Amino acid sequence: MAAPVVLLHGVGLNRSMWDSVRARLTADGWAETIALDLPGHGGEPPLRDPKTLAELAEDVLRRLPAEPVQLVGFSLGALIAQQIAATQQRRVRSLVCVNAVCERSPEQAEAVAGRLATARELFASSIDASIERWYPATSAVTDEMREHTREMLRANDLDSYLVAYEVFATGDRQVAPLLPRIAAPTLAITGELDPGSTPAMSERLAQLIPSARAVIVPDTRHMLPVEREDAFIHHLELHLRSTEGSTNG
Repeated sequence: MAAPVVLLHGVGLNRSMWDSVRARLTADGWAETIALDLPGHGGEPPLRDPKTLAELAEDVLRRLPAEPVQLVGFSLGALIAQQIAATQQRRVRSLVCVNAVCERSPEQAEAVAGRLATARELFASSIDASIERWYPATSAVTDEMREHTREMLRANDLDSYLVAYEVFATGDRQVAPLLPRIAAPTLAITGELDPGSTPAMSERLAQLIPSARAVIVPDTRHMLPVEREDAFIHHLELHLRSTEGSTNG
């Protein structure tokens, strides 16, 4: 029996970002796909105190199926997925890190800290900046897709969002020492033009995780699963099929 495919979204979004991907996977024969809200997002209770990446991962781990899963994480979800794969090896049959950060440089860490400061002072402006950064004017995404992303961001409890964003801004340093412990076959995939989760970061993940490889999708920015859904599904399903027989887990 195929392992369940569990999908984790990014900071400020919710599980509905995966609706179209889940429908495609189901149509292609994947019997069980599960999209979870991250702690403090969607239907989960808001976060009120500072959290570590390990604490967010423990929350998600409690809601995973008991059997090993194919774990797919996007952005903050990828950091949480890495933490789980490194510390709960038997629970993860394979890992997919989508638009994931890895060991930011001092300049990149300063940039994400600046975005956190902007969100703290000017949340509405930070939403507009995110939409412009993720979906440039040349992007092929529809106005409906843009508005769906904007509404997910607007729906956040601000205090909870800031707690989660703090973890996103620092989580790469928290999980970096654990990456060589990940035993699951891993795909690190990102967009060629993603300025925050760069191709160099995915290639670094492929070097630090023993059974990992990197795929860079041309002419694509941060919202790869939305902006280039066909390419994302293609590479995701290739990875899932190649690892379904893995003994990891």
